[in-house]
Amino acid sequence: MPLRGIILGIAAMTVIVTVSNVAVQYQINDWLTWGALTYPISFLVTDLTNRSLGAAAARRVVYVGFAVAVILSIAAAGPRIAAASGLAFLLAQLLDITIFDRLRRAAWWRAPLISSALASALDTAVFFSLAFAGTAVPWITLGLGDYGVKLAMALVMLLPFRMLMARVRPQALDLRV
Repeated sequence: MPLRGIILGIAAMTVIVTVSNVAVQYQINDWLTWGALTYPISFLVTDLTNRSLGAAAARRVVYVGFAVAVILSIAAAGPRIAAASGLAFLLAQLLDITIFDRLRRAAWWRAPLISSALASALDTAVFFSLAFAGTAVPWITLGLGDYGVKLAMALVMLLPFRMLMARVRPQALDLRV
């Protein structure tokens, strides 16, 4: 049932992005914020949606999740974080969807790993430069740490991706690019 999957994806995306936008404001150490541990789960949601419902459905999840999360993030994390997160999220998730869709017929792990790693680089660069440049926050250091965690999480997320693939069997996919 595609509508149910899209609604679940939107709900998950909204929660993940909103929580991450609050968590990114709290440092664990000089290299890391708490947001680095929560945000990479958004790529799992996008990739599972893409695998089971196709790229068009994944884009719908991203667009609606983006809109709702930005509105909630303005209240929860402030307008600068919300704007930086929104733009980074939108660009990175759309890149993830495109790369994943092109690699979908490769070995099961290639599409989620490669798309998440490349999209995470874009997300990190856009978010940290817009959210913290010109502030006292050591954003370059935090960005490097954040990206390192995103790469590690891309590997870790392969396990739940593989396990959940059996539960989210592909529907009628629109495989057009």
